[in-house]
Order: sequence, then structure tokens, then C-alpha cells
Amino acid sequence: MGDVVKQIEQSMKVPDEYGGRRFDQIAAACFGEFSRAKLQEWIRKGALLVDGAARKPSDKLFGGEQLTLSVTIACDTQWTAEDIPLDIVYEDDDIIVINKPANLVVHPAAGNYSGTVLNALLHHYPDNAALPRAGVVHRLDKDTTGLMVVARTLEAHTDLVAQLQERTVHREYDAVVRGVMTGGGSVDAPIGRHPQNRLKMAVVRGGKPSVTHYRVVQRFRAHTHVRLNLQTGRTHQIRVHMSHQHFPLVGDDLYGGGLKLPKSCPSALENALHAFRRQALHARKLGLIHPTTGEYLEWEIPLSEDFQTLLTTLTECEALFP
Repeated sequence: MGDVVKQIEQSMKVPDEYGGRRFDQIAAACFGEFSRAKLQEWIRKGALLVDGAARKPSDKLFGGEQLTLSVTIACDTQWTAEDIPLDIVYEDDDIIVINKPANLVVHPAAGNYSGTVLNALLHHYPDNAALPRAGVVHRLDKDTTGLMVVARTLEAHTDLVAQLQERTVHREYDAVVRGVMTGGGSVDAPIGRHPQNRLKMAVVRGGKPSVTHYRVVQRFRAHTHVRLNLQTGRTHQIRVHMSHQHFPLVGDDLYGGGLKLPKSCPSALENALHAFRRQALHARKLGLIHPTTGEYLEWEIPLSEDFQTLLTTLTECEALFP
């Protein structure tokens, strides 16, 4: 256990109309700022009592009982704080919005136990050690640039996770894909773990429902600049869906099968495509309902420098094709 960061002490009388419902259901209604899973954990540990006594999550209550919550939230010492720069786009007492660069992993995992966004958050915001995953509620792939939101309180964390589950968070991406699209559209195809390659996701029967909407921004001789909206948020969703449509992202070796040059490719474009060694994907816009004020907030950032350079080269090389 780490140092205690926060002591929560709350008490609430169960409304009569909640009579006959399960303890954990009533707790979720009375203490809505916390997740049901967290409340069930506290019930089992005896941190959430009914009239001063421990009860099971499934026990039925009558209404009129007094619920008392007394819990300490301790720092997670599993991860180490590291002085890694963060590009902060917005921050207040509840949330942080960052612009993530390429080549930065969001959360530590096998092979990347340090040097991540999470390690950086613990340095810049030590209190986030008391939150699940240091406040990280969604991720961007290592080589995807752009906007992501992080919670600063347990209440904000619960609210943001709920918004993501309810699909009220607006996320818009820019991408450059291989091939020339005739128009925009939607991909509604379930995504799950690839049956042969455990490092990949794939469109599979029985996968999780996944929906991506896209529209054409600009067509080139052999590529397309597209803008995408996520209706769901599955791992590698855009990369999987675009590859499934036979328009893999430029630079995406995992789903695009490596570098492929168009016929009669001008040398300047060939050099640019060789140099762009990540998937051409940028989280350009993020919108959400503020967990405390209820106000809808939205942020938008320009394309990363390497992405903009790629688009400029594609434009300049249009006239160089035979």
C-alpha cells in the first residue's frame, strides 16, 4: 500500500422507493460518482455498511436504512513517476486533455514498463496515483498522435468511463490511407482478437460491435486523406476497419502489409513514404461533457508536423506522376 491520498466519508439514507432492490444496485444509485464495481468491492471489504453492519452485495434492502461509506484510497505503487514532458492542451481540477506525440505508449505493459503517458502523469499529477490507471480512461496507440482525456478525480474517472461506454464522447481522427476512395461511408463490423496472430485485432464473427464513420477530405493519385468518427472504441479499430475495407493506413506495417509504392511513384513521394514509419493516424478533435459542470467541451489541434509534411508531399507530387 502507498501513502493515503484521500479519505472518503459519506452517509446517505436509502429512499423508501428503493425498497426491495439489491444493496449494490441501491449503492450505485446513492453514490453515483463511483463505479458499481468499485462499490461492490467496498461492500465486500466492509467499507460500505448498512445501519453500521456489513451486508452482501445481493442482499435486499427495505428502504430507510442508513448507508455509511468510509474508505481510504491509497497510492498505486506499481508504477514509477517519471519526468516525461506532457503537452497539456487543457486542465482543471477534474480533467486533463493532452496532445500525445508519436512513439509514446499510454499505459505500461510487457515490454514497456516505463517511459509511458501513465509514468508522466504520476510525475506531473502525483494525486493521480490514487486513481485506476492513474486516471487514464482511454488510449491511443503508441504511434498515433493527438488528443486524449485523463481524469483527475475518482468521480471524474467514473463519469468519463460511463460517457465512453454510452458513446457520448466525440472523437474525430485524420488518416491517410493507401488507395483512392470514391466516397465516404461507414464500417459496421465486429472486432476481436485475430485467430492466428495474438498481436493483431481483426474483423471476426462474435467480436465486439464496432462502428466507424469516414468521409473523404482529399484524393490523391494513389492515396486518400480521410476523416473518421468513432462510434465505438475498440483496440486498433480504425486500423482494422480501414484494412478490412482494403484501404490500409499509410505506414501501418501491422495491418497494411508493409510499404507499397504506387506505380511510377515520384522520387520525392517515395522518399516521404519510406520516411513515414508509423501509421498515418491523428486524433484531431475530442468532445465530451464535463464531469462536474455538465458543459459540453471540445478541443481541436492541428496535424502533427510529420503528418502535415506527408500531405504536403502528396499534394506537390500530384503533378509529377506521368
